[in-house]
This record gives sequence, C-alpha cells and structure tokens, in this order.
Amino acid sequence: MAADAVVSALPAGEQPPKVEPKETREPVQETFVVDREKTCPMLLRVFCSLGNHHRLEEFSRNSTPSNELQIYTWMDCSLRELMSLIREVNPDTRQKGTLFSFATVFPDPRRGGYRMKDLGQTCSGRKGSDDNITLQSKRFQIGDFIDVAISVRPSRGRPY
Repeated sequence: MAADAVVSALPAGEQPPKVEPKETREPVQETFVVDREKTCPMLLRVFCSLGNHHRLEEFSRNSTPSNELQIYTWMDCSLRELMSLIREVNPDTRQKGTLFSFATVFPDPRRGGYRMKDLGQTCSGRKGSDDNITLQSKRFQIGDFIDVAISVRPSRGRPY
C-alpha cells in the first residue's frame, strides 16, 4: 500500500528517479592543491628514529626528542615527498627497501600530554598505496609533529 502511495504522488506518466545502490556510488573527494608560488611554506618538525617510533613521553611542552629535522613544506606535501626529503639528509636511509612509517604527534587537550596517529608507510625504491597521502588529507594541523620510524633493510653484501 505504501508503494502505491508513492507512485500515485507522481504526475501521470512520470517515472520515479533511479537511485544507484550505495556500493556503486563513488565518494566525492576534494583534492587539496596549494599554489606553491603564492603560498608561504610552513615549518614541519620531523623526528626520525631507526626501528620504532619515539615514545610519547619524549614529547612534552618544553622538550622534544633531540634528533629534530626541520622541513619547510606545504599542506599538500605527500608522504613520498617527505621520504625523499629525509633521504637527502640521511644517507643511511637511501638504500632500496628502506621502510618509512609516518605518524603525527599532536597535543591531547582532554588527557594532557600528546597522542600519536598513524599516517601511512612508504618504501624506498617501490611504489605503494600510501605514497600519495597528503598532510591535509590526514587532517594534519600546523604545529603538530611528524614522527618517522625508519626500518633499514639489512644489506646483502657480496662476499669477495
């Protein structure tokens, strides 16, 4: 009976609009692009460590880990771009297969202290699904830190 009520509400001869199933609809995704010629870059404070991410206790209002790398970049910076900038200043990470795990560290106003949120991973010398993730797409805010855990693949030296 309810279906009849809907059909009778339409003018004579007019078909109801077709609705695509939820699965086939593509999400509307806005691309965030910065005009790097006209926009001033921001200071990105990056902390790299071999193996694991830094402990949250190492971040406080008055202190941060000692191995800070300062990068000037824009909000549309991708993880692949960050990886290449880190590789420029750290020769040990230039080896193919080196894994970079990115996380953002930001203040937690509810509990005090800091929280860490995973951003993604990139691998030197290989294309990956996280390569084109931007800071803006992960809701990075100016003033947050980037923490990078670097896993260098053991070199397979040739015995001569």
